[in-house]
Amino acid sequence: MKAVASMVTHGNILADIGTDHGYVPISLVQRKKIPRAIAMDINKGPLQRAQEHIKEAQLEDYIETRLSDGVKKLKVGEVDSILIAGMGGELVIHILTEGQEICRNVKEIVLQPQSELDKVRKFLRDNKYKIVDEDMIIEDGKYYPMMKVLPVDEDTFWDMVPQEAVPACYKYGPLLLKNGNPSLRKFLVRQHKQLTTILKQLEKQPESEAIAHRKKEVLDEIYKVSERFPFENFSELYDYLDNNRVQLPDIYQSFKEKA
Repeated sequence: MKAVASMVTHGNILADIGTDHGYVPISLVQRKKIPRAIAMDINKGPLQRAQEHIKEAQLEDYIETRLSDGVKKLKVGEVDSILIAGMGGELVIHILTEGQEICRNVKEIVLQPQSELDKVRKFLRDNKYKIVDEDMIIEDGKYYPMMKVLPVDEDTFWDMVPQEAVPACYKYGPLLLKNGNPSLRKFLVRQHKQLTTILKQLEKQPESEAIAHRKKEVLDEIYKVSERFPFENFSELYDYLDNNRVQLPDIYQSFKEKA
């Protein structure tokens, strides 16, 4: 919660979509990072819990609640920031698509998709949302990637990304790769171990067409990143991330390459 909340710009009015318990807007208002917020949810139960927590915090004058499917109950220009966190990638895309008029008229959108990140990032590129910040954290053994995006008229960033690097940027995040994010590295290590374990288990199975097909799928997944970048193995990829040598254009002034 703290990590995704930290991406909201100081002084902005926030709409928290799918607010659940309302913890993020409550925390941001209590810390005086934002002046006020609108906590929104499609379900009455979570919204009622949010209302109770807002009342307990004595913040009724600063945080409004609305029953809403996505951003449907927002007006154009009513907020500066939109937060969409804790949802699947397809739902994130649906909310951005259905609420296009609202979403393209805010200053920033903070996203924390829980699945299908490659689809979300491709959608953002295709629909002119520029990724200006990315982070990934680990909590209770789970990995949570998040990003801040801005609606723009033109984003030349992707035009300068080597074509062979685009699929990996969709999957793992262009700025996570660029900045050698340590949580991403741990994620890749875990992914490699899991796939290697699966492959060893498959090797013990009697040969069949199904087993051979599955082994090929696992091998393809293991070497997917290596195929997209000029690496022979995962060890080289880790060195690549550690040394922060990702060849992406440094057009975002706030993200300087590490020494």
